[in-house]
Amino acid sequence: MFEKDADHIRNISVEFFIRELESKKKGLSAEEKRTRMMEIFFETKDVFQLKDLEKIAPKEKGITAMSVKEVLQSLVDDGMVDCERIGTSNYYWAFPSKALHARKRKLEVLESQ
Repeated sequence: MFEKDADHIRNISVEFFIRELESKKKGLSAEEKRTRMMEIFFETKDVFQLKDLEKIAPKEKGITAMSVKEVLQSLVDDGMVDCERIGTSNYYWAFPSKALHARKRKLEVLESQ
């Protein structure tokens, strides 16, 4: 049992290390940043404020803190991430189920043409 856990931790560490090397080598393309930002939402299934994402994205996905706001705004503009202002704060979320329904609707539209 412990060997399985150790292997899992090693695999995560290797994956993280590879991502770190890739991001330091060439920087990430805009599309890669968008994909990784969506991974944060889909993996956690949580709601975030911008300041939270500016802390999480560089550590977990290799997206520079300076570009988080721009990437997030592009995802909101494209309807992939939802944003709601509550009081003085903006909250951001995206759930896998919404993405699945959007893909199904798009497929239905394409099939009906």
